[in-house]
Amino acid sequence: MKAELLRFDNTLEHDPAIDAWFAAHPGELGNLARHWFEVMRNSGDEVREILHDGCPVACFGDVPFAYVNVFTAHVNVGFFQGSSLPDPAHQLQGAGKRMRHVKLRLETATDAASLTQLIKTAYSSIKAQVENG
Repeated sequence: MKAELLRFDNTLEHDPAIDAWFAAHPGELGNLARHWFEVMRNSGDEVREILHDGCPVACFGDVPFAYVNVFTAHVNVGFFQGSSLPDPAHQLQGAGKRMRHVKLRLETATDAASLTQLIKTAYSSIKAQVENG
């Protein structure tokens, strides 16, 4: 039996609330979060977005695949189905049933290639689940 996918009503091609969210998160951490959200936005033609639980979320249609959030000393790049993603660089953190995140700190180098691959894989995995029922 397959788990039912989380779905959000009212996703948009470009959500102005996310622009306002980034404006409220200036500085290096905000810029870091903006960069990785742009990577999510550019994952495919079907990417839509929504501000959910106070942070920007990237979706395939109405199904979320990733998010960013800014904290005092770090940025989280999170994945809604992160527990099922391959993670050869061992970047994913968390012990929940589904969600995982990568914690980015300004003083620590980011493995950009591996994180980009995680985002691409999260998108393609959700896309396949949606398209194949």
